[in-house]
Amino acid sequence: MTTPRLLKTPDEVRWFVKDLRRRGQTFALVPTMGFLHDGHLSLMREGRSRCDVVATTIFVNPTQFGPNEDLSRYPRDLSGDLAKCGSAGATVVYSPEPSTVYPKGYQTYVNVEQVSQGLCGDRRPGHFRGVATVVTKLLALFRPDLALFGEKDYQQLQVIKALNRDLELGVEILGMPTIRETDGLAMSSRNTYLSAEDRQRALSLSKGLFAMQAAAKGGESDVSKLLALGTKPLTDAQVKLDYLEVRDAETLEPLTSLSKDRPARVLVAAFLGTTRLIDNVALTGP
Repeated sequence: MTTPRLLKTPDEVRWFVKDLRRRGQTFALVPTMGFLHDGHLSLMREGRSRCDVVATTIFVNPTQFGPNEDLSRYPRDLSGDLAKCGSAGATVVYSPEPSTVYPKGYQTYVNVEQVSQGLCGDRRPGHFRGVATVVTKLLALFRPDLALFGEKDYQQLQVIKALNRDLELGVEILGMPTIRETDGLAMSSRNTYLSAEDRQRALSLSKGLFAMQAAAKGGESDVSKLLALGTKPLTDAQVKLDYLEVRDAETLEPLTSLSKDRPARVLVAAFLGTTRLIDNVALTGP
């Protein structure tokens, strides 16, 4: 295993990209906020299988955190992350300082209007502006052939697909399936916040989603009935529900019923103590 080269400035990135292009190599980009788990590493491994080189970014982006959110205590482990990136085949890691990404006088932000509305967009004002801005900067700086993102952050994935399309950045955006623990809990850097009791209660999120998914496959198309199935495990576990909604899988428009010709997604957010977790699964008919 080789430790990836650590890049800290945009100029270093530009030299890295220029050298790759000179050698005719393709490369994939995996943006992350660090404190990596196997979900992140699966993206790197997939990128390595599709391209000659994988680059990863580790940057806890301050503009996507609200004033009362967990920016200061968001888990960080750069040395451990570098070792994990190397094990997954990443060649370089770009980990800039916030003042490098947002220098004094910075004033340009990216808003994606429609798919950023509702769901986490309503609950976390300004969050997707921060996400869209930093991802646009990274895609414009690296200009990768492929960029990979996890489907666990499903609304974020749709925001990124929209900005890439609308701004004509020309990057192939690939969403990869959520990686789960053996008991079904979606892997997340924030899982480290959970107490043993809350970790057990958190299983109600995936339990409810899987119940809805099974019912949809069994022929249930009424969204209100599906939502009742998904809500019950959360209620039984006394989890504080933020939202549980069924949306069009691409536009994220709310749905009242499922149909075979319109892919759907059910998305959930809930609080376990002070920790907010999200998850989602596809809903398809029989």
